Amino acid sequence: MVATTWHSGNLGDFLTLQRGYDLPNREREEGRVPIVSSSGVTGFHAVAKVKGPGVVTGRYGTLGDVFFVKEDFWPLNTTLYVKDFKGNDPLFLSYFLRTLNFASHNAAGAVPGLNRNALHLLPVHVPPLETQRKIASILAAYDDLIENNTRRIKILEEMAQAIYREWFVNFRFPGHEKVRMVDSVLGRVPEGWEVKPVTEAVEVKPRTKVPKEGEKPFVPMGSLSNDSMLISNIEVKAGNSGSKFKNGDTLFARITPCLENGKTGFVQFLPDEEATAFGSTEFIVLRSKSLCPEYVYLMARSNEFRDNAIKSMSGATGRQRVSEKCFERFLVAQADRGLLDVFQGHVAPLFQKVHVLARKNEKLRQTRDLLLPKLISGLVDTSELDIEEKEGAT
Repeated sequence: MVATTWHSGNLGDFLTLQRGYDLPNREREEGRVPIVSSSGVTGFHAVAKVKGPGVVTGRYGTLGDVFFVKEDFWPLNTTLYVKDFKGNDPLFLSYFLRTLNFASHNAAGAVPGLNRNALHLLPVHVPPLETQRKIASILAAYDDLIENNTRRIKILEEMAQAIYREWFVNFRFPGHEKVRMVDSVLGRVPEGWEVKPVTEAVEVKPRTKVPKEGEKPFVPMGSLSNDSMLISNIEVKAGNSGSKFKNGDTLFARITPCLENGKTGFVQFLPDEEATAFGSTEFIVLRSKSLCPEYVYLMARSNEFRDNAIKSMSGATGRQRVSEKCFERFLVAQADRGLLDVFQGHVAPLFQKVHVLARKNEKLRQTRDLLLPKLISGLVDTSELDIEEKEGAT
């Protein structure tokens, strides 16, 4: 039951939504101002259109996804942003709007979209400002932990990438001072390292058995990140049609624009080394033969590896795909087993920490999402809680 001190009315009584603004590519200047689209921050501009903090929701494309922006920003025309908070707490309203089923208010038309005037008429119940700030503080505590873990994940990936490049691109591995460099088709490489096509060191589309019967993990293209090894929002499906993989495999997007955007994932979410899963037909699965799984992922993330694949793409505009023969043209300098084992000893723990932190974030999101509707609806009474209120307004 909603507390008696809460206020009832229409959404438009508590805030004013405004459509975002066009920003043609020719007018974009590189800067530090976030550009917010219906899918979140998609770039940066030199000029701000709206003063922060701000709340933005997808108007068409991704309907109803809500984003809280601390700094000044530029909302694109694919969004609605809160132009006037009418004395309410911006951070609270960002959580409040997430509980509204905007998708059910899709405006009629060929392209899905939201009509702000119709949204303003939605009946809502809103708590007083003091309660708003308490609710925002509770929920923000979860988001702060998630953000901190996400930063740690980024640092761990950067550390692993730095070690890979230092050892196997720049050839400054432990003891390199005592190793003579010799000429090769790759340029100067350590003596004793064999230069070979990557297909001799990595199995491309390895044969993996996934039973048709029963449900098992399924990874769609949307589960891969543009800049991280993480594979999220894993589905469960019956059948086995698509790419097939197991722990230690790298999933490499083969289709435009996913490849250019950097979609590459490292499989480590399965319960054991015997478990298998399947996913989008647009993944190329890469598995180590003579390297190590972490090396394969870090190499697949490199600009050199991706550029080689992009150059091989063919097909209709917008649906171009990688030719698997391109991997035969990509050369690697194969280090000895001893050095690869030392390398794996350094980076495998970093990969495992990424996985642990990702699991923690998943549980934090689940707990936050369970609390969210209960707090926003007033089912959880915060009046007696001694909470340091977190203001979202400036």
